[in-house]
Amino acid sequence: MNRDTAAPPQDAPSESPAMTEDVIIRTDGPVGRISLNRPKALHALTLDMCHAMSAALSQWAKDDTIEAVIIDHHEGRGFCAGGDIAFLRNSALNDNGISGRKFFHDEYQLNHQLFTFEKPIVAFMDGVTMGGGVGISQPCKYRVATENTRFAMPETGIGLFPDVGGGWYLSRLGGRLGQFLALTGARLDGAEALWAGLATHYVPHDLLEDIKARIIERPGRISGILSEPVGTPPPARIEANALKIAKHFASDRFEDILASLEKAADDGDDWAAKERDTLGTKSPQTCKVALRQLAISSDLPTFAENMRMEYRIASRVLTRPDFAEGVRAVIVDKTGDPKWNPPTPEEVSDELIDQIFAPLPENEEWTPLP
Repeated sequence: MNRDTAAPPQDAPSESPAMTEDVIIRTDGPVGRISLNRPKALHALTLDMCHAMSAALSQWAKDDTIEAVIIDHHEGRGFCAGGDIAFLRNSALNDNGISGRKFFHDEYQLNHQLFTFEKPIVAFMDGVTMGGGVGISQPCKYRVATENTRFAMPETGIGLFPDVGGGWYLSRLGGRLGQFLALTGARLDGAEALWAGLATHYVPHDLLEDIKARIIERPGRISGILSEPVGTPPPARIEANALKIAKHFASDRFEDILASLEKAADDGDDWAAKERDTLGTKSPQTCKVALRQLAISSDLPTFAENMRMEYRIASRVLTRPDFAEGVRAVIVDKTGDPKWNPPTPEEVSDELIDQIFAPLPENEEWTPLP
């Protein structure tokens, strides 16, 4: 099956494609179903997977028999761990980022397509939901967390930034929580994702198959099905630190945040010391990028404008030294010793950040799907 162009079968229920496919696309009666199926990579997205999902959504958008869409994963412990980082690093090192930019461009088209899709989409964030997984779940009207959810945008640790719409979603969280998540890459469990507003519902894992079956049976009642009593989620642990997050991450200047945490750490605040040390492992360049990204995103009127901005950033950051080095240290060699360039926040100039955010030539700018 050519996943770049193939349309999903429309029989109800349809037969699933071969299990070797990285994404399984089928229909169950009035519901289109997309199941990520790359378990050894925690269902990280490839360009072919993005194209397959876009093709299915384009067909279902025009099919009056399809009333809703479900996005989940077929097997394994992750919903979606992100994008194909090895592919992107190879592009940065070997083709000056050309194929990597193509990946970002088309992935962002999928993100925008999900955001503007007129039929309800339910994303089941059951497991690791990071990076690209955030990009395909947050645009959905219904975002279901479970006790297995591990939500994070950890990109600053590998010299990237919270893209795939991260600027839009994180900048709209209250209490500077978005800035905290963008800089630290902190992982939220399902209850915390619900508390933060990143999930719309919390459902125990053992009830998911029943919930999906009921949605397939009555797609017009998704909200009611998800809202029926399923037990009380655990307390959101991050709530206990909400005031500290709002205080110490209040500034859009990275140096101010570090100074605030440093002062509190000197006064004996263990939480502040931990977060200060965490930020010390991140790329100073992309921490500054993320803060400006969220500051701009919060004022943008449309998601398309946000994605245009993020594509400009991605096009530049991909070939900056920190990305290939960050992936080497964290993912390839697993040494945890990235040599950032520039090495300190003070050496990351406003002029450098301006260059990263500057418009691209008109014929290279990001555009949504027609």
